[in-house]
Amino acid sequence: MTFRQERTPWDPSAPVQKTQLRETQAPETLVLPASAPETPERSTQDRATPDPQARWSPGKATAALFVLATVACIAALALTYVFFVRTTTGQFIDESALVEAVALSGTAGKAATKLLDWLPALSVAIASVVVVFVTILRRRWSAAVIAIAACVGANLATQILKDWLPVRPYRGVETLELNSLPSGHTTMAASAAAAVFLMVSPRWRPLAGYLGGSFAVATGVSTLINQWHRPADVVAAFLVVGAFMIPAGWLIIRRGPGWNVWNGYNEHWASARVWVALPVLTGLAAAGVAAVALLSIGPGGREVSTISYFWAGTALIVIAGYLATVAGVWLFGLAARQPDPRRQGRPLRQER
Repeated sequence: MTFRQERTPWDPSAPVQKTQLRETQAPETLVLPASAPETPERSTQDRATPDPQARWSPGKATAALFVLATVACIAALALTYVFFVRTTTGQFIDESALVEAVALSGTAGKAATKLLDWLPALSVAIASVVVVFVTILRRRWSAAVIAIAACVGANLATQILKDWLPVRPYRGVETLELNSLPSGHTTMAASAAAAVFLMVSPRWRPLAGYLGGSFAVATGVSTLINQWHRPADVVAAFLVVGAFMIPAGWLIIRRGPGWNVWNGYNEHWASARVWVALPVLTGLAAAGVAAVALLSIGPGGREVSTISYFWAGTALIVIAGYLATVAGVWLFGLAARQPDPRRQGRPLRQER
């Protein structure tokens, strides 16, 4: 006997058994977790991107470091004046370096110093050309105004300090009572170099910092060789420039966030780490020279040279100048460094 089952068309009006409904729908039933209703705040939060570059702005997170660096320059300037002008030991070291510079004032020395005498004026001319060129080419008008105002302020402050600071008190050291701190020539050269440093884009700043720092150091040493200024005068000039140019640089970064960005060292030949390594190595070598010179004339030592204080003073200028260079490159590089640009998979915003 053969049984045959025929299918009949489904009648929507026919009653459906509960068991049949469960058997039919059970495999197709999906249980979804309950979710909160969407609100305007929730939808806005969902649309917000977690990308740190969307919230990052150059210079914003490093404002405290810029303030600290500015305060450090002012404090170091005060300490330099107190030690080298108001104390017997400081006066003796400073004046001895100036007096011993006479030993380098021979025929060859005078011929060399004539060229060095042009360094301040030359630095201003070069800085003016670079600042004007960058301003017109890149249209960085506000940056140029801030940089020039800081340069003028630093040079005015130097002249005011020279006139207002008390004369050198007598501490048993034969010296001119006239105050010569800070050095005007060094301030002019260092502020011009700093203006170029602030006007160029971040990937050019390591190179600009090294060249500008070397220019300022050479100018400071030339004033000592020419017996225009003592080593402390040059160091004080560096600190005056730092006190004005550091806050000015932070304003330039905040007002120009579109071009004050970079991806770190070695992305461009001008941002290679060698431009930071060179001043560090030069400063360490100068520290070694200063140590040898001072130990040869210190307590228990034996003076082996008539220009030991001169070399110690020159080393002090080199150390101060290149220390300021490395600190400036590091600080401004940190302020302009974008957070993890490669991880975000987006192109780097970096201007030539």
